[in-house]
Amino acid sequence: MLLAAAYVAIRRKRVAAHRALMLSACGTSALFLVSYLTYHASAGSRHFQGTGWLRPVYFAILLSHTVLAAIVVPLVLLTLSRGLRNDVSRHVPLARWTLPLWLYVSVTGVVIYVMLYRLSW
Repeated sequence: MLLAAAYVAIRRKRVAAHRALMLSACGTSALFLVSYLTYHASAGSRHFQGTGWLRPVYFAILLSHTVLAAIVVPLVLLTLSRGLRNDVSRHVPLARWTLPLWLYVSVTGVVIYVMLYRLSW
């Protein structure tokens, strides 16, 4: 939600709101990443229980999520640093790639969670 609100803010030329929302999104994502890694370091992983056509769908989502999650972290950091330095000419072209990837990783993370922990197989 923070990413979408930040996008709307910058489209409306509300730079200060965009900056605050993006910093909030970065902070929230960093806290999530730390809690996710801490949890899985102690609890381990859970195997997908679904069968049939859902199994390859789940693993396709998981694979794309995992690869893009590894790519998006440095992209976010680079985009953030360019934005904070007000290097708009280099920030905007990179942000056009970073935002959709970050949104995809965020949404697919929720989908994976639901498929693993909330659906009854």
